[in-house]
Amino acid sequence: MLEQLSPLHPLGAFLSIPLLCAAVLPSAGDHAVDPRQSAPNIICILTDDLGWGDVGFNGRREWATPNLDRLAQEGTIFRRWYVASPVCAPSRAALLTGKYTIHCGVPGNGDDLPAGEVTIAEALRARGYTTALFGKWHRGGPREGKPDFVHPLDQGFDEFLGFTSATEAWEHFPKELWHGREKRAVQGHSESMFVDRSIDFVRRSRGRPFFLYLSLNSPHFHIEAPGEDVAPFRGKFPEKDPARPVNATYAAMIARTDREIGRLLSLLDETGLAKDTLVLFTSDNGATFETRNFGASAFHDSNRPFRGGKRTLWEGGIRVPAAIRWPGRVPAGRTSGEIVHAIDVMPTLLAAAGVAPDSPWKVDGANLLAVWEGRERSPDRTLFWEWQSEGHDQLAAMRGDLKLVISGGGRRELFDVTSDPAERRNIMDDHPDLVAKLGREVESWLETETDVSREGRPAGKAGTKKGSKS
Repeated sequence: MLEQLSPLHPLGAFLSIPLLCAAVLPSAGDHAVDPRQSAPNIICILTDDLGWGDVGFNGRREWATPNLDRLAQEGTIFRRWYVASPVCAPSRAALLTGKYTIHCGVPGNGDDLPAGEVTIAEALRARGYTTALFGKWHRGGPREGKPDFVHPLDQGFDEFLGFTSATEAWEHFPKELWHGREKRAVQGHSESMFVDRSIDFVRRSRGRPFFLYLSLNSPHFHIEAPGEDVAPFRGKFPEKDPARPVNATYAAMIARTDREIGRLLSLLDETGLAKDTLVLFTSDNGATFETRNFGASAFHDSNRPFRGGKRTLWEGGIRVPAAIRWPGRVPAGRTSGEIVHAIDVMPTLLAAAGVAPDSPWKVDGANLLAVWEGRERSPDRTLFWEWQSEGHDQLAAMRGDLKLVISGGGRRELFDVTSDPAERRNIMDDHPDLVAKLGREVESWLETETDVSREGRPAGKAGTKKGSKS
């Protein structure tokens, strides 16, 4: 079961960051990383539908997340970390490619990542990294003219164990998992299997820099956990049906995810790799209030203190928990209010790996390594979102603390998301010039949608697309 604004030309900061011109990768031999140099190992841990308020380091007290809290205390907590989309596939594609959803080819949950897109894994492998993905790979249907979906082994990963389909990833006790390109029978809890394989991968990869993308599938539905995990939480929360304690089970799922991540962190400590490893922890979008969640996220107020959730562009849908640990580089015991967008992850991780600023990956995101290290402020720029799929129609543009949300094709709201994180007070009448400016910017941004992202959208207004399960 169970963040006085300076003038900005429409699209300003965006136009200063050129789009990816050519997905031409150098060979590993041309840019191989010398293991004796300081290129860090990189572990990116992504949870599925985990709300900002679901972890202890963001204030959760109804259950404990000691391993994540320790990771956060040993690194930096980012209070304003934003995903690129309020749903799974576009969010993940943007993180992996450093490009907005309207540029990476994945604006909707049913879109497959185009084979020509360059992922973090491809970029790092070309520089001598060993790469692996264990967990959820959210594929779409085959793109026009293609016989099959793009497989993670085609996108820079040397190893893969997990789910390719989103609906497969609903299962926490799967009967089958992909081992590379082959499906095999399995038994046990999915996250245990993914962490077991991660531990094995880390042990085998010692002596050479590695990139591990651990893409866990909790607490996304199904809402289910082993009885022994649920037992400590039974009776702690009101339940609609005590025989089916979904609220207790949701708590158990997150507690288990914390324990599984703890096993991997312990291995880094035991092997002495922790000091040489950058660990990033975050979520793909905010917690969901969908039917199959059975009201658990709503009961636990998982996105607190924010408004909305998955499939909305209010803070609850796109602002997620995040912490980064990199001993000696990312400050320990620090909380940052600097704005980070998921499109920044790829260029920043490449910078951490020593990639020159004139590398061929010209993406939408910014290299925020100095921000992560606490040496600089986030760049002064406007950030954008669109969610116009599955019958939804929302756009957003944010500059500093002020965020414009356009819903239903025209209704505008302006919020100060620092003083009003719940987005209760619409202050657009106080800032009419800014509202008009941000509105023009987001429309100009939409006009830059690439052909590969436009594929499959019906005629008419860009963004309306048939739904897909996530």
